[in-house]
Amino acid sequence: MEQVDCVIAGSGVIGLAVARSLAARGLDTLILEMADAIGTGTSSRNSEVIHAGIYYPQGSLKARLSVGGREMLYRYCAERSIPHRRCGKLIVATDETQQPALASIRANAAACGVDDLRALDAVEAQALEPALHCTAALLSPSTGIIDSHALMLALLADAENRGAVLSLNTQIVGGRTEIGRIWLETADTASGERFEIATPRFVNAAGLGAVALAGSLAGFDRKFLPALHYAKGNYFSATGRAPFSRLIYPVPEPGGLGVHLTFDLAGTARFGPDVEWIEEIDYRVDPARGERFYAAIRKYWPGLADGSLEPAYSGIRPKLSGPDEPNSDFVIQDAETHGIEGLVNLFGIESPGLTSGLAIAEHVATVLAPRMR
Repeated sequence: MEQVDCVIAGSGVIGLAVARSLAARGLDTLILEMADAIGTGTSSRNSEVIHAGIYYPQGSLKARLSVGGREMLYRYCAERSIPHRRCGKLIVATDETQQPALASIRANAAACGVDDLRALDAVEAQALEPALHCTAALLSPSTGIIDSHALMLALLADAENRGAVLSLNTQIVGGRTEIGRIWLETADTASGERFEIATPRFVNAAGLGAVALAGSLAGFDRKFLPALHYAKGNYFSATGRAPFSRLIYPVPEPGGLGVHLTFDLAGTARFGPDVEWIEEIDYRVDPARGERFYAAIRKYWPGLADGSLEPAYSGIRPKLSGPDEPNSDFVIQDAETHGIEGLVNLFGIESPGLTSGLAIAEHVATVLAPRMR
């Protein structure tokens, strides 16, 4: 049996950011990861976009933590020389019926503290991106792209430099809660060897597995477990170089932000994600879905050539809302909700989780170690 000040389940962006913040407060911190490498789940299967905080309801965690987290992330990238680019994006209406939606997006963004959006007419937008088709657009200069793996390596290095320890191939198979202490039973995924860890602070940042992990803790009331829905997002890449210097986003669709155009830091264009509701984790990309991508993309890029899309990768959003339901907020669940001191569950951390990671980490650290430095 081991004892440690704090245990974190999951070594994605969120888990590593939380580990960095808690270790900086002087806590002995242990990161448990069931895979054989960091960030193999949602953190490495997304658009790698630094969001401005435009779409989320005023006062929501997504709105507050993305707006604050965005600037924290840009500063951190500059300090740690993490590859990134503040390239900006255009949110486009492709017919006149969508233009009121742009006005609504702009008003919501302003209410959330995003004050740099600029409305463009079609001529102004096409002056910036000549290959673009639209009837109107919003320019977001605060949107950017990032190398998410370089970010995770920097977060891990900072945490380890402050004494945190990472244990790969380590799965939490159960646990129990007691007054002032949480017991976790873990298993080595290679050998099956089991051992027990006791901690006064446990952060459940297990992403797609967070709800199941919380449910495995004896003493945790299941009424606090949200319903989890898997929303798979498929991505396709384009052969050749796309003629855009900014990200291009359509008006949002139910469940996501539409099939948008992003690119990596090398300039390779990729399109997605779409929304495919699934029952089990499956990262395979069906090439046939590409046919639907052509129609969506050509609404804003008519010049997309036939046969130029190739399956790239997919990610799965751990959504707390299902089909035809309003998008849910992040859930950061602590003792004020479930009554168990020292336990923080992070549920439904989908987009803009990458952007919000440092802000989420500070929030969690303040809850678990408010007076420690």
